[in-house]
Amino acid sequence: MKPVQSERPVTAVQDDRPGEVDFGRRVLVLRPAPAVSARISVRPLLVTVILVLAALAIGVLALGTGEFSLGPAQVIEALSGEGTRAARLVVVEWRLPRVLLALIIGVALGLAGAVFQALTRNPLGSPDIIGFNVGAYTGVLIVTVVAGNGYYAVAGGALAGGLATAVLVYLFAFQRGVQGFRLIIVGIAISAMLASANEWFLTKVDLQAAYSASMWGQGSLNGLGWAQVTPASVAVGALCVALILYGPRLALLEMGEDAAAALGVRVERVRLSYLIIGVALTAVATATAGPISFVALAAPQLAQRLTRTPGIALVPSAAMGAFLLMLSDWIAQRAFAPTQLPVGVVTVSVGGLYFVWLLMRQARR
Repeated sequence: MKPVQSERPVTAVQDDRPGEVDFGRRVLVLRPAPAVSARISVRPLLVTVILVLAALAIGVLALGTGEFSLGPAQVIEALSGEGTRAARLVVVEWRLPRVLLALIIGVALGLAGAVFQALTRNPLGSPDIIGFNVGAYTGVLIVTVVAGNGYYAVAGGALAGGLATAVLVYLFAFQRGVQGFRLIIVGIAISAMLASANEWFLTKVDLQAAYSASMWGQGSLNGLGWAQVTPASVAVGALCVALILYGPRLALLEMGEDAAAALGVRVERVRLSYLIIGVALTAVATATAGPISFVALAAPQLAQRLTRTPGIALVPSAAMGAFLLMLSDWIAQRAFAPTQLPVGVVTVSVGGLYFVWLLMRQARR
């Protein structure tokens, strides 16, 4: 496999050599075979690698901090099966599942935000703004009243609530197709109605169920373990494979419906498929840790600004989501130690400032 690098800084023009095109940015051209080639932009690749390494570094820091403190070398020894028995117990059994879930859920939220912002072509088009998180919370409240607050009951309720909300939003927003701005407005309206219904539910259930549902509604990784890691990782992995199988269709949709249709994309069918994948990613994250706000909103935009890509890029958005949630969860654990905050409190606090800045920036444009 031989990498070839293009460094021409101008717009896309035809190269003197037949079959070669200058893309206006530095790219790596991988040719594993004479008839097969792949182009990878250098800057997005570097940004993704840096974000992944930063998220892992924070993960190692989180594994070593707490009442039982360990240095980075001791953490790595424990992860490799060496070190003391106490260190392995604390790192592998108690802390590692939380770190893995922060990374997995961060990837899911980053991808979900990227999918919805690309579909709506709007930086406000994220699942927490459109209302899928609130719908998942409604499903959890209903299940809590009917079947209790077991993990799989809560996960099923969140998944059903998120999907039902997505169907409602899609149906109300559909008018000879689905426009991104209409999808956002309808989603905000349904989200407001569901939020009122959620408050009513909390007044009607018993105190213990209301307390459990309210704590879950904050979005938290506290108390999660290996039992949640396996289903979350399998579900997110399967949805990532689905995104890979759809290839570059999302970027084509981001160019506009007419352009996508001219390039052979069946617009409504493909858009509905991406909508289902995005809702499923949101529902998996919400079912596992509760509704964690603003990660899906901020991750794609921050990744796009760092990578300087013309559109929303999925892989950098996933890496940024993992980094943001890992950092937020470490802050939630250590800001008021030994008291641990729900990670949703941190993401809302930081994300609220980002949301205000984003609204001001959109208003100036």
